[in-house]
Amino acid sequence: MTTSPDQPRATRRGVLALMAGAGGALAACSPPQARPEGLTANTLSCAETLAGVRYSPAQRQQMLSGIEAWQARAERLRALDKPNALHPGLVFNPVLPGRTMRVQDNAVTGLSADPGPLPSDPVDIAYAPAWKLGAWMARGALSSAELTELYLARIEAHGAALECFIHVSADRARAEAAARDAERAAGQVRGPLHGVPYALKDIIDVQGLPATWGATVYSERMGEETAIVARRLEEAGAVLLGKASTGAIAYGDIWFDGVTRNPFNPAEGSSGSSAGPAAAVAAGLCGFAIGTETLGSIVSPSHRCGNTGLRPTFGRVARTGAMALCWSLDKIGPMVRSSPDAALVLAAINGADVTDPASRDHGFEADFARDLSGLRLGYNADWFENGADPDRAALEAARSLGVELVAFEVDERPWDALLMQLEAEAAAAFEHLTLEGLDERLRWQDDVAWPNTWRRTRFLSAVDLVNADRLRRQAMEMMDARMEGLDAVIGPNFAGSMLLITNYTGHPQLAFRSGFIEAPTRTIFGEPADESGDVHRVPYATSLWAPLYEEGVMLALGAAIEARLGVADERPPAFS
Repeated sequence: MTTSPDQPRATRRGVLALMAGAGGALAACSPPQARPEGLTANTLSCAETLAGVRYSPAQRQQMLSGIEAWQARAERLRALDKPNALHPGLVFNPVLPGRTMRVQDNAVTGLSADPGPLPSDPVDIAYAPAWKLGAWMARGALSSAELTELYLARIEAHGAALECFIHVSADRARAEAAARDAERAAGQVRGPLHGVPYALKDIIDVQGLPATWGATVYSERMGEETAIVARRLEEAGAVLLGKASTGAIAYGDIWFDGVTRNPFNPAEGSSGSSAGPAAAVAAGLCGFAIGTETLGSIVSPSHRCGNTGLRPTFGRVARTGAMALCWSLDKIGPMVRSSPDAALVLAAINGADVTDPASRDHGFEADFARDLSGLRLGYNADWFENGADPDRAALEAARSLGVELVAFEVDERPWDALLMQLEAEAAAAFEHLTLEGLDERLRWQDDVAWPNTWRRTRFLSAVDLVNADRLRRQAMEMMDARMEGLDAVIGPNFAGSMLLITNYTGHPQLAFRSGFIEAPTRTIFGEPADESGDVHRVPYATSLWAPLYEEGVMLALGAAIEARLGVADERPPAFS
């Protein structure tokens, strides 16, 4: 998870300030105690400030016995063993009742059959999109073993500077590459990703490999079973290079042994939490990578590092074997160097699994030869008026393709209240770290970091949480109505609360490089990290959103915009 540079960041900090103020009022009511032996009416009076209510003395006295019983039940519940993989009984489905989704074939078509000649410079090969890597291997111009050695050498040369790998499984990768080459020689090709090396975010398990979740608390943890997404990539013939870094417990770019760096400005972090996948792809250390997103963890590092990131429809890709942060929000998706790459990877990992109750089987098709003229593309003029030059360039590129631009607006509602749900689910998933004091072992201890967030979330009202979920239903209904008749929506990544809203409604988002900006070294929240005044040329991304399960149209449009803009191939100078 990350926090966007505008609305979500302000929202989280506003919530923090509100809760901090309420906590101060509570602390003033009575002297601190290690553990109160019993509740009193005064305890309830103090808590009213936090809950935003006011009761009479008689009402407080009447509540005491019921609250004591509730407290006892809660203590028994906390004592139960609740493994991270245990899902809640209520399962989120982004499809509204009565709605049916378009049936799709499982096919990616319309890609160029000609990757061009194999470059003589190994660096040019390393930075090539995955679809070209696969095509060169299909022609016999390149072997998986050669490509794997190239990426392992680049990881050895640059991985430490970027702090983007937690573990490199070199021997395993070499063995897999040799096996893929032998299969190809025997005419047994598994698909377009056959032999292409990739990196896997380290909240996704592979049996026998470290699975640290980026956190000091879990730094010795090993994967016991291979996650379904990794199994599907193996079945597709991809070669696993290793585990890419993740911000601890899927938040930010700080992990237990480093801070993952932006290849275009290594003085700043890569953002997160899919920090390592973004940096590795952007620096040409792998053919593609797999990331995850709860609230911006694919989009934000893709924006900062300049790769293409796809957050699929919620439930399209089964999460079995991946760390759960928020069961109703977590998604798995590709982080790549082009929109066609994203389609090939999504086709490989798409599908449900019985042990992920939120996953759904739905076909995925993408036609990159389709006629894009006449597509109905939603946009909000205000977003672009206040946007950056690359955003406006992306809009003009889309316009030049002959799409029909349609006005798009988001209702004004307190969408930031949705964050209660994320914070509550995350606090529940890692409750034991809070209750056992293990949260103090996490490196990142700022006000907005997980430890403080989880602690204050213990005081969140269950009533407010339920009402936040009802607000989520309103968001789903709004997006369903606004997307009616549209093929996609285009806009700045974080404009109009779209990243926040669509993460909660389950709609897919594609972040693609749309240009470059001059920016100072930044914090994870996009603010200047120093006062030097120095600026750096860094990538900038714009986003497309699509109706549920309609990633194919969005990817075809994204590929065409990428081609018109012509900025996707520029490399970070220090790693070229």
